[in-house]
Amino acid sequence: MYRIFLSWRFLRSRRTNLIGVFGIFLAVGALILILSIMTGFLEETRRSARGSLSDLIITMPPYSESRRPRDPAPVLEVLRKDERVEGASAHLGWMCILTRQDERSLRILVDSQSSEIAGIKLTGIDPATEDNATEFRSSLDKVGRADDGTIEAPRLRVASLDDPFAAPPDYNANVGRPRASVIVGEKVMTYHGLRRGSFITLMTAVPDPASDTGWSAKKREFVVAGCFRSGENEIDLERVYIDRGQLARFLAGVSEDDPLPEDSILYSEVLVKLKDYASDAEAVRASMGAQLFQAGLIDETCSIRTWEEFRGALLGAIENERVLMGIMLSLILVVAGFTIFAILSMMVTEKRRDIGILTALGATPRGVLVLFLLIGFWDALIGAFAGAVIGTWMAIKIDPFERWLSDTFGVQIFNRDVYLFDSIPSVVTPMAVAAIVVGAFVCTLVFAAIPAWRAASLDPVEALRNE
Repeated sequence: MYRIFLSWRFLRSRRTNLIGVFGIFLAVGALILILSIMTGFLEETRRSARGSLSDLIITMPPYSESRRPRDPAPVLEVLRKDERVEGASAHLGWMCILTRQDERSLRILVDSQSSEIAGIKLTGIDPATEDNATEFRSSLDKVGRADDGTIEAPRLRVASLDDPFAAPPDYNANVGRPRASVIVGEKVMTYHGLRRGSFITLMTAVPDPASDTGWSAKKREFVVAGCFRSGENEIDLERVYIDRGQLARFLAGVSEDDPLPEDSILYSEVLVKLKDYASDAEAVRASMGAQLFQAGLIDETCSIRTWEEFRGALLGAIENERVLMGIMLSLILVVAGFTIFAILSMMVTEKRRDIGILTALGATPRGVLVLFLLIGFWDALIGAFAGAVIGTWMAIKIDPFERWLSDTFGVQIFNRDVYLFDSIPSVVTPMAVAAIVVGAFVCTLVFAAIPAWRAASLDPVEALRNE
C-alpha cells in the first residue's frame, strides 16, 4: 500500500512530471486524430468508389472486330438470373469537350482547378435499371451544404425522379429543333453558372474508316435537365449523364428522333451490384466470366474487374500513408518516453536518501522498483486517458471544428475542391484507440524501468550517506 501512496506523492511533489504527462497526452491524442482521419479517407474513398463504379465492372471495347452482340440485353439477362446479383445495368461512356453558347461568344468551359480545357466523361445510362446497380438516383436528391456551412434540406435536382431526363418546366421544345437532355454535376453547374434549361454543346470524335484521318468529329447541342451530387468532387466535375440511346444517336451522327443504325455503339461497360460483395466478388467474377465467354457474350478483349482493382492505386496509397503516418507519429511516444526516463532519473538522484530510509524501514528492492514504476504508470494513465478522450472527441468533431477555424481566421485549412470528398472524413476505431493507449503504457513503463531498476539497486548504506 505504501508504494501507491508514495508514488502518487512523489508524482505530485515534482511539477516536472507534468511535462511527461503532457507528452503522452499529445502523442496519444495526435495518433488517434490522425489515424482516424486517414482511416476516414480510406473508408470514404472505398465507399465513394463503390458507389460510382459498382461492385464488378465488365469493360467491353466499343470498337472491335468482335462477334459479340451489340445489344447488352443478353448480357444483362444472364447476370440478373444469378441469385448473388442484386442489379446490373449497361453504360455507354465517351470522352467529350463541353462548351457553351452565350450571347457574347462561344466560351469553352475550363477545369476549375487547372485552367485547362475540361474533358467530360459523357455517360449513357438507362434510368430504369440504375436503382440496384449504382447510386445514380440517390445522387439526384442528396443532402448538401449551403455556402455558410449549414446542412441543406434535401431538394430535387431534376424535374422528376421517375424520368430524370425530362426537360425542365420552362423549356419550350417547340422553339428551334428538339434537344436531348443531360444531367451535369452540381459543381460544374455552380462554377460555370449553368441552370436547368441552359444549353451546352458537346464535341467529340469517333472512329470513321471512310475519313482520311480515320476519325469523324461530332458536335451537338443539349439542354441541361438538372444536376446530380455524388459527394465525389472528381465525379461532380467531370461527368455528364445522358440517356444511353441518345448518346448512341449522337455518336452515330443521327438526330434525336431517328432510329438507331444497326451498327450503333450501344454500351461499353456493364456494372454489376452484388448482394454480398465481400463473400461473392471473386466467385461471381470467375463463374460469370466463364458463363458469358462460353455463351459468346464477351471475348478476349473484355475484362471483368472489381471496383477495388479500378481504384487499387489510390486505395493502396492512402493505406500506405496511414501506416507511415502512424509510424512517424509513434515517435512522439518515444520522445515522451525519453522525457519520462529523464524525469525519473533526476528523481532517483534526488531521492537517494529517501530510498535509503525506505530500505532501512524494511522496503525490499522489488518494492522500490515497483514504487518508481508506479510513477511512470500514473504518468501514462493520466496522459493516455486524457489523450484518448480529447483525441476521440477531436476526431468526431474535426469537420465542424475545421470549418469554424477557417471562418474565424479567414484561412481555408481543408480545400474541398482538391479531394474526392466535401467534408473531412473521420472514422474512430475502438480497437485502434485501445492499441494506442496500450502502446503508450508499454512505452512509458519500458522507459521508466531503467531508473526504477537503478533505484532498486542502490546500496542502503550509501543511500543514507547521501546529502
